[in-house]
Formats: sequence, structure tokens, C-alpha cells
Amino acid sequence: MFAHKKKRNKMTNYRPIILIILIICLVPMFILLGCSKINQENYDKLKVGSEYDEVLKILGEPDNCESVLNMKNCIWEESSKIIKIVIVSDKVVILSSQGI
Repeated sequence: MFAHKKKRNKMTNYRPIILIILIICLVPMFILLGCSKINQENYDKLKVGSEYDEVLKILGEPDNCESVLNMKNCIWEESSKIIKIVIVSDKVVILSSQGI
């Protein structure tokens, strides 16, 4: 008699497009999450006596930096990972870390 036509869901046509959009959005997010500069490897590169410019090359700009006279107290923070550095006359004098 009548051939039963299967009705296609309109959403089925968009599944490949939605999948591609998700991949394009999620892959860079996961790459960026894995690229934290606040880690043990970068902390180990820092030494007492290092120049402040060298610290900036390794860790990037601090999240918070307070200056008093010739001293800076800078903090790099990401979730529970923290690196604190005290700088006097543009040289590292104290280093500390937490959660890295």
C-alpha cells in the first residue's frame, strides 16, 4: 500500500555542524587551561638575584603588585596556585609558592 516514509528530524541535519562548532570552541579552551605559567617548572627557573624583567618573561605580568619605596611585593595567582616574590631594586630577594 503506502510506503512508510520516515520523517527526518530537522535537528539531525545540524548535528555535524554543532559537533564542529563544539570542537572549535572547546579545543582552544583545553589548550589554554593546560598552559598555566604558575607551575613548579617555572618556579624552579626563578632564583634570588634574578632581574624583575626575567621574572616577567617567565611568569608574565603579576596579578597583584604593591610597591613601597624601592620594594615590590608581587603575587601571581591561578585558582589555588600562588607564587609570591619580593623584589628590591629590581632584583628578587624572597620567593615563595603555594599549591604548585
